[in-house]
Amino acid sequence: MAALHEDNVIVMDFGAQYSQLIARRVRESGVHSEIVPHWASLRDIMARRPRGIILSGGPSSVYQEGAPTCNPGLFELGVPVLGICYGLQLMCHILGGRVVRGDHREYGRALLHVDETEPLFTSWASGGPRQVWMSHGDLVLDLPPGFRVMAHTGECAIAAAGDPSRGLYGLQFHPEVSHTDQGRSILEGFLFGVCQASPTWTMSSFIESSVEEIRRKVQGPVISALSGGVDSSVSTVLVHRAVGENLTSIFVDHGLLRKGESSQVIQTFRERLGMRLVHVDARERFLRRLEGVTDPEAKRKIIGEQFIRVFEEEARKTGGARYLVQGTLYPDVIESGTATAALIKSHHNVGGLPEDMELELVEPLRDLFKDEVRALGTELGLPAEIVWRQPFPGPGLAVRIIGSVTPESLELVRAADAIVQEEITGAGLGKTTWQFFAVLTGLKSVGVMGDDRTYANTVAVRAVTSEDAMTADWARLPLDLLGRISSRIVGEVPGVNRVVYDITSKPPATIEWE
Repeated sequence: MAALHEDNVIVMDFGAQYSQLIARRVRESGVHSEIVPHWASLRDIMARRPRGIILSGGPSSVYQEGAPTCNPGLFELGVPVLGICYGLQLMCHILGGRVVRGDHREYGRALLHVDETEPLFTSWASGGPRQVWMSHGDLVLDLPPGFRVMAHTGECAIAAAGDPSRGLYGLQFHPEVSHTDQGRSILEGFLFGVCQASPTWTMSSFIESSVEEIRRKVQGPVISALSGGVDSSVSTVLVHRAVGENLTSIFVDHGLLRKGESSQVIQTFRERLGMRLVHVDARERFLRRLEGVTDPEAKRKIIGEQFIRVFEEEARKTGGARYLVQGTLYPDVIESGTATAALIKSHHNVGGLPEDMELELVEPLRDLFKDEVRALGTELGLPAEIVWRQPFPGPGLAVRIIGSVTPESLELVRAADAIVQEEITGAGLGKTTWQFFAVLTGLKSVGVMGDDRTYANTVAVRAVTSEDAMTADWARLPLDLLGRISSRIVGEVPGVNRVVYDITSKPPATIEWE
């Protein structure tokens, strides 16, 4: 897809937690960006026709044996390069500078003093030092020939440097994070001042290039995995624009949905949007496969495989469809494990897929973040209630029940979750809170109800704020709202005598409990 974009900036990944955020920030400025591993060949890089290359940060030290590196010829391509943190250190190390371990690690906020405004700091021409975000233990002690210092902090003499004659620049801090003042303007100084890129990447251009690519790839009948969530809905509508009546949407009710969700999905897509929708009632099938299973990875893989088996069966009924459309997003891919990222959990539509599946995947949203998908859905004309529907995992309530999934545990967590949804939405916090739900923790505790002793279940309430689900913070819900949620769950859901609130961020936790 990248080759279809006139301007493309490559982010070379050295294992940083922020690589995806760098790419996202570039795209927010209207320039297409894609991530490649640090071992990508020069031929592969140039085939992508890059306007510029950004070297990400990373947890390694450049002078250690086995540290990730790149082909030194990268700096001789004539393509501008910006190194961030480890990327700066690696560039200097390869080109003849010296990188050493600092006297102490520098994490968090620092004040940046700009020594040379052009071309990265043009918006900082006045106003004194500004806040930036540091996260490093090593530092550049000596610059390579041709480089000069462009900014410094009280603790870091070389906080920014560059060789303008070769279009090579580096930053010791992270401009992509929100804690850095004017971070976006620094990146745009590189994109537009150095790379001379044009801000032509928009959702409308993404639709155009995606439709063209889908038409090249897909021939004949296609089925889409439609859950009713924003990801599957947007991917379905996008593919429908490319293949038209060749698409059949399959909605599988696996018995793990929230209260009233099945009927809502059918009404919205079949009756309101007029789409060809096949409803498959597979509740008994999924619950039978999940019986007695407590390991969360096993749950996800069972659910992922059963989804595929149902889709394969339905594909045979639709004229032998060979393609399956999924709403896979970039965070799903990263958390399920990639060449430069460890496995966090297997998403049912990525790591949970069986190896022997018969269908070929079509995943037009695979490189997008959630906020980009919402913008795309709006551009495609989807209703606001679909575009802004909060994320819901494909394995559904199965990963919100710690332990074995049973009809009884499902009814309990479904009832508790409905109260959480109703109260937070009713308080007007539905759009500002990224995700909110109830978890059946698998813990029981002693309580007293009506002067009698109880020994009943503990429900956890989880609510988070986030921009893209790669990181998240626990939502500071009003105490009276939390009080109402607790009182209602204990009073209205049989078998619950205790409610707790999860105040853990991501990381170290994930948003879902399993």
